[in-house]
Amino acid sequence: MSAAGKSVVVIGGGPGGYEAALAAAQLGAEVVLAERSGLGGAAVLTDCVPSKALIATADFMDRFSAAKRIGVHFEGEHVPGDQGVTAHIADVNQRIMELAVAQSRDIGERLESAGVQVVQGAGRLLGQGRVEILEGVGDVPSGETPAPHSEEQRSPGTRHRVVDADLVLLATGARPRVMPTAMPDGERILTWQQIWNLTELPTHLVVVGSGVTGAELAHAYLGLGCEVTLISSRDRVLPGEDPDAANVLEEVFRRRGMNVLNRSRMSAVRREGDGVVVTLEDGREVEGSHCLLAVGSLPNTEDLGLEEAGVAVTPSGHVDVDRVSRTSAQGVYAAGDCTGVFPLASIAAMQGRIAVAHALGDAVAPLSLGKVSSNIFTDPEIATVGVGQADVDEGRSDSRTVMLPLSKNPRAKMQNVQDGFVKLFAKRGSSTIVGGVVVGPRASELIFPIALAVANRLNVDQFSSTFTVYPSLSGSLSEAARQLHGFGD
Repeated sequence: MSAAGKSVVVIGGGPGGYEAALAAAQLGAEVVLAERSGLGGAAVLTDCVPSKALIATADFMDRFSAAKRIGVHFEGEHVPGDQGVTAHIADVNQRIMELAVAQSRDIGERLESAGVQVVQGAGRLLGQGRVEILEGVGDVPSGETPAPHSEEQRSPGTRHRVVDADLVLLATGARPRVMPTAMPDGERILTWQQIWNLTELPTHLVVVGSGVTGAELAHAYLGLGCEVTLISSRDRVLPGEDPDAANVLEEVFRRRGMNVLNRSRMSAVRREGDGVVVTLEDGREVEGSHCLLAVGSLPNTEDLGLEEAGVAVTPSGHVDVDRVSRTSAQGVYAAGDCTGVFPLASIAAMQGRIAVAHALGDAVAPLSLGKVSSNIFTDPEIATVGVGQADVDEGRSDSRTVMLPLSKNPRAKMQNVQDGFVKLFAKRGSSTIVGGVVVGPRASELIFPIALAVANRLNVDQFSSTFTVYPSLSGSLSEAARQLHGFGD
């Protein structure tokens, strides 16, 4: 089908926004995308891409510390420390930011080649089918230059512009949550968007919050050589994840020297000299050189004209959408973290593409969260898809479960993998695979065959009859499926 003659305005250039813009342009629509802080949004510039690059650096360093365990030794006078590797955080962060900007630039080139008009600026709804764009506002990351499509856009200063649209997509993302008693200063008290300005490695980093962001960055800085204290208000780290997986990760954290404080809620953070003091609700104090706040996020939904346009929001301030990304206002859709559906870049991109397909009359299938795979980039990684342990324990899924430790896998032995497991969930009666968990190296890759099984409703016999390489970590996936054979009833 063709959407020629249709007008689309996208507010926000993160994964939800730029993927929607590309999809609309491919269908032939005229597309304007307004982004105030750089294409790719937080996912590319300050969150997902930078954090995973930092983790990759820490994981690279860990190979040296593990060398002796596999019989490799370093020799020579110029090998300081345990294995002669240290992290120069200024150089690390410079590389990370250059990588992020390069990724942002690539996105800009894709949009420009597709014919999308990219505007540096902020957008606001003026009612049904009308958007006000304030051009020239916002910050562009160092090294990135927006790709304007007219001389008028190249002119300095700002100007108001009103655009009529058949489809408006809101993809404004979210920002770190802060508390009045723990205000970031960008130097010692930091959000995850501010740590990329560090020029010296913290001597003792106190991480407040043990969700995905807190756990990933605590792992990264521990691997870079910092002393790390992780403050968790719950009984364990990653309280929303598979409990077996969370327990493995917490055990690894402690064994590697991280100080994990469970059932410890932060009440305040303050600067004191060249360091910080984190006060807990029970009166204890934790001193460190820096504090990283990872206590959730807030949607960027202010000053968008939502109320005037009739766009409903949830009590948390997120834009309320259905499974095809529609809001309560005709012609207005939303995607990504501003909707609060699932804070993943892949979900945001899918929401954006679904919105465009639905609004412009293309073939579309509603968003199905039951088939979404996700990954936590700690060491070991934790990947999940479909039904989880909580669904089984709380009676939402009548499924059988098998869990196999990776320590019994021959390839894992060769790679000195000591921690991790694979877990499969199969529905009683049909033995259809409905979910899985992988904890181990490259779990983000190993989860894919389980995701294929869930998406295509394969049963355990179909899954296990597929050949795997020997030796390989994927062999444990097949073995888990074989152990579920005959347990359908």
